[in-house]
Amino acid sequence: MQGSDMKLDVFNKLGGDFSLTDQDGKKFNLKDIRGNVVLLFFVYKNCPDVCPTTLAEFKKIRAELGTRAQRVRFVFITIDPERDTLDHLRGYLSIFDPAILGLSGTETELDPVWKSYGVYRAKRDVGSAAGYLMDHSSRTYVIDRRGNLRVTFAYGTEVRDIVADVRYLVDEAK
Repeated sequence: MQGSDMKLDVFNKLGGDFSLTDQDGKKFNLKDIRGNVVLLFFVYKNCPDVCPTTLAEFKKIRAELGTRAQRVRFVFITIDPERDTLDHLRGYLSIFDPAILGLSGTETELDPVWKSYGVYRAKRDVGSAAGYLMDHSSRTYVIDRRGNLRVTFAYGTEVRDIVADVRYLVDEAK
């Protein structure tokens, strides 16, 4: 992406503003953090692999951005509101990085957000005492300082590649 202003038509159809509740019980509106680059990821606390790995990578990305990290927001939106209570989110995210914002809501509040970002999620009974797992998309969405979805990264994208693109977006003129 570096140096490219090309927008794919699909990005014009994905994303958008939303309002949910953060892990501290405060209302959060995406538009309120405009002026920052946003890394947005849809996850759940009981995820055994993709979600904790991505959250750990968010911490690495933040560290590698140095002072630019002050203009980047890392946002986690649950795909499992049944189990991801605000208390659970607060405790879980504090393990990784207190700068990561966790958002939740009711299924009714979250459904339009999931749909607007094209998020796949499905409950899967695994027949264990731990309960169900959630199958889900695993992309990180990057929203520029003007509030436009600019790029998505597949799970497993190298941290250095994400950092390079986020640096570009942070430094890009408004």
